[in-house]
Amino acid sequence: MDSGIEQAIGADLEDWELLLRFLPEGWREQARTLGALRRAKGFADADRLLRTLLIHLACGSSLKETSVRASSGDVAHVSSVAIWKRLRQSGEWFRWMSEGIMHAWVTRGPQRALPGRYRARLIDGSSISEPGSTGSDWRIHYAVELRTLRCDFVEVTEIHEGGETFTRFPVKPGDLLMADRVYATRRGICHVVAHGGDVLVRLPLTNLPLQTESGAPFPLLKKLRKLRIGQSGDWTCWIEHEQSNGERIKVRVCALKKSKSSAQQARDKLRQQASRKGHAVKAETLEAAGYVFVLTTLPVEALSPDQVLEIYRGRWQIELVFKRLKSILGLGCLPKHDPEGAKAWLHGKLLVAFLVEALVCAGDALFPCGYPTQPQATEAGR
Repeated sequence: MDSGIEQAIGADLEDWELLLRFLPEGWREQARTLGALRRAKGFADADRLLRTLLIHLACGSSLKETSVRASSGDVAHVSSVAIWKRLRQSGEWFRWMSEGIMHAWVTRGPQRALPGRYRARLIDGSSISEPGSTGSDWRIHYAVELRTLRCDFVEVTEIHEGGETFTRFPVKPGDLLMADRVYATRRGICHVVAHGGDVLVRLPLTNLPLQTESGAPFPLLKKLRKLRIGQSGDWTCWIEHEQSNGERIKVRVCALKKSKSSAQQARDKLRQQASRKGHAVKAETLEAAGYVFVLTTLPVEALSPDQVLEIYRGRWQIELVFKRLKSILGLGCLPKHDPEGAKAWLHGKLLVAFLVEALVCAGDALFPCGYPTQPQATEAGR
């Protein structure tokens, strides 16, 4: 865990007060409003409750060790069971504080140049399992801005509450949502376009039917076969509207042919995956693995096909975000068994992640006094 947060949680009261400057205005009152501090015996106030819970969440201490450390530091004299009960009731409080930190601090990072008027946002989801589970139990839906690599939206859901889709994310005019092929669905694309945004997604070969201007099936593989290595393709096609009311959405397919070695690696991976599942790979799938092709609703006058493909390379940044969350914050294995406790623990871990991001943002700003001034509260942080 980040040593700055561990130090702030420790015995130094000044460091703890510094960390509290990153929290949104009214966070203490919200502890009672949102149920975290109701009937909380042993915790004198919201400060002591938060400090105790962060010993568990940020420092990786067990509940029993957290109880000992909180008592020895004269933070709170409570049992491990009492800490667990407070944690279970603090999920919405954690979520509220995370949202406030995100809007007040994390989204204020430095801007990087990006062609056009678009705000590129990287979209992805990650599954998390409970101990002993044979499958996934929870999913985190996450969005970060490409220019700043800062998170601007997060949601935690149970697996049965639905899969990864653009419809979970708020969209504003000018947003360019970038994601992997699982998000390439008519429903998700229609959601983004209806709210004034655009999409840039990896295109599955068959799951998203494309049409020519006349309404005939778009011959994607036939078009791809004409490409040479280093030559980009750019074709206009259409997809039917989700409501099937005769409306269609105009899209573009931009593509590049892979090198022989890259194509062979992709095909070998497909064969290995198919072998583990006990089925054969279709010839068309193996052929398509020799190309990189994406779908976008961006007009050609906004970005050239080479620019579209170059920008899409940035999507891998969100994969690194999830790797950091799981390796550094221990988000990959969920040590809670009941749904309410599990969700609270996840939101607590995300709160720690946003505090780390906020500390980084403040450090980048090089405040002469060594700490930032308190930002103005935003609507989302109230």
